Amino acid sequence: MRLDEDFFANPYEHYARLRAERSVHLVTSPDGTPAWLVTHYTDVRAALSDPRLSTNAAHSNGCGYRGLPLPPALRNDLLHLDPPDHTRLRRLVSHAFKRRTVESLRPLVQARTDALLDALPERSSGSRPGERRGDLMASLALPLPLLVVCDLLGVPEEERGRIARWTDTLLIPGHPAATAAAMQDAERQLRDLIARKRRRPGPDLLSGLIEARDAEGRLSEDELVSVAFLILAAGHETTASFICNAVLALLDPRLHWERLLHHPELLPVAIEELLRFDGPLSLAIRRFATEDMTIGGVRVRAGDSVLLSLASANRDEAQYPCPDEVRLERMPQGHLAFGRGTHLCLGIPLARLQTETVLATLLRRAPKLELAVRREELTWRPSHRTRHLTALPVTF
Repeated sequence: MRLDEDFFANPYEHYARLRAERSVHLVTSPDGTPAWLVTHYTDVRAALSDPRLSTNAAHSNGCGYRGLPLPPALRNDLLHLDPPDHTRLRRLVSHAFKRRTVESLRPLVQARTDALLDALPERSSGSRPGERRGDLMASLALPLPLLVVCDLLGVPEEERGRIARWTDTLLIPGHPAATAAAMQDAERQLRDLIARKRRRPGPDLLSGLIEARDAEGRLSEDELVSVAFLILAAGHETTASFICNAVLALLDPRLHWERLLHHPELLPVAIEELLRFDGPLSLAIRRFATEDMTIGGVRVRAGDSVLLSLASANRDEAQYPCPDEVRLERMPQGHLAFGRGTHLCLGIPLARLQTETVLATLLRRAPKLELAVRREELTWRPSHRTRHLTALPVTF
């Protein structure tokens, strides 16, 4: 089986069929190279924490594997490092994403959310007075997390449009020249920003990382650039994807939205169920076996590529009854939407805060929120890693 654009346009049906056969399948990965795809919850969960599976492509056996055309400074980021280097870098930035620190950002996230909603225009030409219509992806879900991480890093307002352009380019696969150009632009912009922060530091995360680099020598210059890049690129894309996935799941069918309108206290639990049902990531970052091993009864050789399907694991019938249904009061303990183990997503508290803020604000300010198109008219970006709508037109 080839994991191509058609596969990821509606992956859950494919995953269900694969799970029914067995857990581990030899597939052609999106870049055209062979890989082992793991689909059962128990096997995916175990593999996410298995130290014999590395995200560092240096352990690959080749087989034509082609990663992103990263500039040298962006290659050794947190996603592709093993301990102890991964542990060292993660410790440097983890304080900014601790629950208590993130909670202090709530007023800022709320203000950003309200401002973006206020900017949606009122409809004309026969619409009801005060009715608004817009693309929730372009107007809210994409700009909000980018604004928040830029606030966190201390990126000046006038430079955020440039970041939005190269992060948007990175969301679209299949265009290596455009991707390479975006990567080079990202590196140039970040190096320039770091130079200016050195001259005039501020009370932001990037200034703190520069101090750790210059005064304490706790990371290299290239590591400094790669950490800033990862926070901007990864924190932006996944949160935007999930916000729209969550809204869509609540509006189709709309009974879920109505239930939250009458029981807003369910929102925190509902967010966990929505993460299980249609989280932002289809696949975890690619792993490479560092030694011969067995996964789900299948022999995997050292150097083989391994793809762990978070989306399939979260819809595994053996783990969750009626997994293709949204049950807002379900307690989906142990869902794998953010991964697990060493590479557990660093920005979990921030992603949850932004999603909770958006949904609570829409429930309060837009109780009559509706899809502006039929479900079958919606399209997904051709991405093998994220579940990302191209647009989410709504009215309220």
